[in-house]
Amino acid sequence: MIHPTAIIDSTAHLAKDVEVGPYAIIGKHVSIGKGTTIGAHAVIGDWTEIGENNQIFHQTSVGAPPQDLKYRGEECWTRIGNNNMVREFATIHRGTVSGHSETVIGNNNLFMAYSHVAHDCIVGNGNVFANVATLAGHVTVEDNVIIGGLVAIHQFSRIGAYSMIGGGTMVSLDILPYTIATSSKREARLRGLNLIGLKRRGFSDETIANLKTAYKTLFMADLKLPDAIERIKIAITGCPEVDYLLAFINSTQRGFARG
Repeated sequence: MIHPTAIIDSTAHLAKDVEVGPYAIIGKHVSIGKGTTIGAHAVIGDWTEIGENNQIFHQTSVGAPPQDLKYRGEECWTRIGNNNMVREFATIHRGTVSGHSETVIGNNNLFMAYSHVAHDCIVGNGNVFANVATLAGHVTVEDNVIIGGLVAIHQFSRIGAYSMIGGGTMVSLDILPYTIATSSKREARLRGLNLIGLKRRGFSDETIANLKTAYKTLFMADLKLPDAIERIKIAITGCPEVDYLLAFINSTQRGFARG
């Protein structure tokens, strides 16, 4: 199942049933798990771990050196989990010693054509990156996020779980979990909760109602942020999703997009 034109470094380790297409190149110290397919002309760079049952389509570049002028060829890694799909012309770069020394991608993600994950990014599980969605370096994308086409996310930004970013949005701040963000005068603004996404993911009516209350308190009650957070803590107890929303706000480093 390895095409005779493929070039595979002697240090690479491939599970027995891995498929490698014509003219693919697999570099040094690469590990590829069972059930994974590597398409024609794909390039898997050095120091890359790819788990099981991934589909790496033709003309992709996974584990290439970062686009960071400080990088000098140090040993840094790209680590990819299971059941991911990386479509044609998508690019995923390894980490840098000034970051985590690795780029990490979880399970069950879809990277559509021309999407890009830069160095030292951390991507969770179940995310969808539409065509030309672009992460700069050191971005964190949590779980079950949908990032629309032509979205560009600034370095060190954090995208909260179950959020959705509309196509063409420029993101320079963190995006709160459970929300929808779209462009407004070339910057991301929150448009409310990702209600359809939450319902599809099986969130209860009670949880959604609590998140609505929290969102309205944050952005529609004319309160300063510390006062809004205290009011939410008093009004809503025993809701892990609201607790997580508040913890996300308290831990933000860049600030977050507002409603």
